[in-house]
Amino acid sequence: MKRTYYLFNPGRLSRKDNTLKFTPVDEEGQEGQPRYIPIETVDNLFVFGSLDTNSMMYNFLGKHQVAVHFFDYYEHYTGSFMPKDYLLSGKMQIAQMKHHIRQEKRMAIARSFIDGAAFNMLKNLRYYTNRGKDTRQQIERIEAYIPLIATATDIPMLMGIEGNIRQTYYEAFDTIIDGFSMGNRTKMPPSNEVNAMISFANSMCYSLCLDAIYHTQLNPTISFLHEPGERRYSLALDMAEIFKPILADRLIFSMFNRKQLRESDFDQHLNRCLLKQSSMKKVAGMGREDERDDKTPEVGKKCQLQAFD
Repeated sequence: MKRTYYLFNPGRLSRKDNTLKFTPVDEEGQEGQPRYIPIETVDNLFVFGSLDTNSMMYNFLGKHQVAVHFFDYYEHYTGSFMPKDYLLSGKMQIAQMKHHIRQEKRMAIARSFIDGAAFNMLKNLRYYTNRGKDTRQQIERIEAYIPLIATATDIPMLMGIEGNIRQTYYEAFDTIIDGFSMGNRTKMPPSNEVNAMISFANSMCYSLCLDAIYHTQLNPTISFLHEPGERRYSLALDMAEIFKPILADRLIFSMFNRKQLRESDFDQHLNRCLLKQSSMKKVAGMGREDERDDKTPEVGKKCQLQAFD
């Protein structure tokens, strides 16, 4: 089974036969113990540290359909190396574009993204309400917003409804999470521990959605809910709306409430808060379904993740 590999430390990535060789390098330029990764086991790479490699390596990765996703010091997604499309379909792209430019077709698809996101948010809130966390007020308000989705006549109106739903949903985080307060949603930079985790987990979710789109005939730059723009894969933003509650938020709730994340896992600098490198490894490791022993509902199939220094 192919795996997702996370590269947190700065290092050098090279090829040795049909194996990837990752050599960590410290701040003084001293090399550490190399790690070897058989290429046939690699699904994609998530890079959080400085990576030294060359075009021959990217040719090798592209040949084996291995995508590489990059994140900056602040844990923001910055871009991806995507192999050459291997499922090209002009017919699909024409159909996708037609559905984008025709208002009624675009609105139908955009509504479905908001419907899916709201459904999963409510599922999370009901789950925790049944376990003694009273989120009934937020549930009622979101249920009141949902009928408005069908009445939206354009994308800005629909985005406004989505914003109200998500804001209401975020208000329940302080009730669900023990020992930490979220307050207002802050992004650039995150102002506290909960906001830092949301930003990190959402970036990971976006990257996973982009990776999934690559394995289809869809064009990731042609979206329906978010406006297509320069230098971004806006269809992945659309898809992430549905999956953030079940992939990102459940992980956030679980790790905070099980005391797997503490104040010491974060770096506070003036008005910003970031996960420490060791804590990012911890979060990545929790992506392994076989390591989870909480009672949150299972989502999808088991995935194997590997974090390397």
